[in-house]
Amino acid sequence: MLPEENKVSLEESDEMTASFEQAIALGDQRHYYLRLYIAGTTPRSIQSLKNLKLLCETYLQGRYELEVIDVYQSSPELQVDNVVAIPTLVKHLPLPLRQIIGDLSDTEKVLLGLNIVPR
Repeated sequence: MLPEENKVSLEESDEMTASFEQAIALGDQRHYYLRLYIAGTTPRSIQSLKNLKLLCETYLQGRYELEVIDVYQSSPELQVDNVVAIPTLVKHLPLPLRQIIGDLSDTEKVLLGLNIVPR
């Protein structure tokens, strides 16, 4: 059993479930739900966000939802996604769940990690 501080609230769980169900209801198997964990306005965090936005607009235009979480302002999500390094990108949809750590500057590796480009 998880310690109390590691448990997801019922409200958070319902929000995540609703988001997943909405993506599935759209019928688009290729809709991406992404979370990027950053640490404030550090150069590495800013660069990772720029890299991800460019990648998403280039390869996923209109088919993604991006949530940016500043670990200095919001730490409960860190435990939900088991984030141990910053910056970290977590792909929730489409399954399988994936984590990519770093500034996301290696476009080819990020695309492979997100299953956007066939291996």
